[in-house]
Amino acid sequence: MTTPPALLIAGHGTRDEAGAAAFRDFVQELARRNPGLPVAGGFIEPSPPPLGDAVSDLVGQGAKRFAAVPLTLVPTERTKGDVPAALAREKERHPGISYTCGRPLGPHPSLLKVLGRRLDEALGGTARTPQDRADVTVLLVGPGAADPDANAEVHRAARLLWEGRGYAGVETAFVSLAAPDVPSGLDRCVLLGAQRIVVLPYFLFTGVLPERVLQQTEGWAAAHPEIEVLPADVIGPEEELLDLVMERYREAAADDSRHHHGDDHEHHHEHDHGHLDHDGTHAHSH
Repeated sequence: MTTPPALLIAGHGTRDEAGAAAFRDFVQELARRNPGLPVAGGFIEPSPPPLGDAVSDLVGQGAKRFAAVPLTLVPTERTKGDVPAALAREKERHPGISYTCGRPLGPHPSLLKVLGRRLDEALGGTARTPQDRADVTVLLVGPGAADPDANAEVHRAARLLWEGRGYAGVETAFVSLAAPDVPSGLDRCVLLGAQRIVVLPYFLFTGVLPERVLQQTEGWAAAHPEIEVLPADVIGPEEELLDLVMERYREAAADDSRHHHGDDHEHHHEHDHGHLDHDGTHAHSH
């Protein structure tokens, strides 16, 4: 029985101290829940903690094989290439290590469940049934990217969130780099006849962008006192998210053991890329 690979959490990077702290706490909580499994996490972008330190830390604990899980909701072309590229650099720094990449996270049914809960909280628990929700329009706000595929993933999440829950509609908007922006998204909801709107950030943790969503929402609401606008919270370090990361880890570890027996590393890297392209997602926590 070979030892299971270490768990490496790859975050996108954030300029926001609260966002970075949320990431570090999340990684610590995963480690606490999985005693005996070496767990470390870092960011691909140049913000602390760097991914390289997480790898060095795991190598220091004797790990030779890693299963990397990208902590990302929305994929961009860049992030799909970034995780394998960062890991390839680490391989040069630490000869003898091997890795496999897990699939990104969203929009998994368990995350949609958390989003549903965030909506219920924003509505104060009053919209318990589809009938209660019939006059509520949701504006799901993603990070926004120059890559249309990434923006399409937010639309996909919106559709899945709408399906069967009874809301009047689930519209989408983006904080940056893509239209519509938050005020335009809210205008669109009104054109569709919305009286009550919940603005739901499609982000894992707090950070610069979710804060911007809140500011823009408050600004728009102040200018439209006749419309009820309720801000909802980010997903956060929920049970479902912790479980989902472990599910992605187990998939990647199973992959790793299959490849490991064949020891066919070239094939193995092809596989990483294939894996990431499959519903790849990206946690912009900035």
